[in-house]
Order: sequence, then C-alpha cells, then structure tokens
Amino acid sequence: MSTLIDQARRVPRFAEAAVERARLTVVPRTASQRAAPLPFVTLVSLLLVGGVAGLLLFNTSMQQVSFTATALEQKAQLLDARRQSLQMELDRLRNPQRVALAARRMGMVPPATPVFLRLSDGKVLGKPLPATPDEAFRITPLPTSKPRRLAPRPVYVDLSAEAQRSLVGAAPGARAARGGTNGSVTESQASPR
Repeated sequence: MSTLIDQARRVPRFAEAAVERARLTVVPRTASQRAAPLPFVTLVSLLLVGGVAGLLLFNTSMQQVSFTATALEQKAQLLDARRQSLQMELDRLRNPQRVALAARRMGMVPPATPVFLRLSDGKVLGKPLPATPDEAFRITPLPTSKPRRLAPRPVYVDLSAEAQRSLVGAAPGARAARGGTNGSVTESQASPR
C-alpha cells in the first residue's frame, strides 16, 4: 500500500513541474531589421515578365506552325488534283479504242486469224495469214438510233378563217385581252402554245 501512496504523491510533483515548464511567457521585442521589399518585388516582376514573354513566344511559334500546316495542306490538295488529272490523262491514253484508232491511222490491221507461239518448244500454233484491211472489224460502235417514242412527229393545226372567228366570238372578253378589237386573230394569237 505504501507504494501506491508514494506513486500518488509523485504524480502531482511531475504535474506541477510540467505546468511550470509549459507556462507561456512574453518574449521581449528585439530590434530586428525588416527585409527590404525590393528583392521580392523584383523577383515577382521578373517572373511575370518572363511568363508573358514566354506565352507570346509560344503563341507566335504556334501561329507559324499553323501557317506552315495550312500552306502544306493547300500544296497537298494541289498535288492531289494534279495527280488525279494525270491519272485521267493516262487512262485516256491507255484507252483500247484510242490505241486501235491510232494503229489504224498508221496502217495497222488486226489479224483475222491469230497465231500463237508455244514458248516451251517454239512451235507455231495456227496458220499464219497476212491481214488485210477488208477483214478489219469495227472499233467504234455504231451510233444508236433514237426510239420513235422519244422523237414524235410534230402536229400542226391549221385554223380556217371560220374557226378563227368562232374562237374570237366565243369569248368576247378574251378578244380585248388578246388585243384584237375588230374580230381578227393574228398568227401569234391563233397558234397553240
């Protein structure tokens, strides 16, 4: 039991010592020098100026890259158009009908009976005969004729003088609208439109 009493006495001593050590005291002011604001202001100003200059340089370089990309895209489009026109020209020049017509102008005639050479032994298959212009076949197709339904014959209506009078007399209000005052119908008024 005595140990418990000794321990109970020790605890307040430790607590009192801790309270004394933990007391706050006012520290007297010392004459300290304040840091000059000039270096801080200079540093912030340099950072701002450097950031703005960096942004301007970055923006300028991006615009130059954009202009270069646009110019290259336009050049690529022009080159693609040129390639397409050259491909169309090549297709036109390779047209078999054009080649056949050019060959015919030079006096060439397609053979009526073809002859083949066997490459393995060099034997001629078929009977070689000279080609003549009479045996040549038609290269270009014949023009197609227009169906009769697409080209009907025109229908002409001839109005006699009596029919013209009945036309004009049937509608007295129409005579003034047509410009005829004496009952005569001009050619432009009588022709159907």
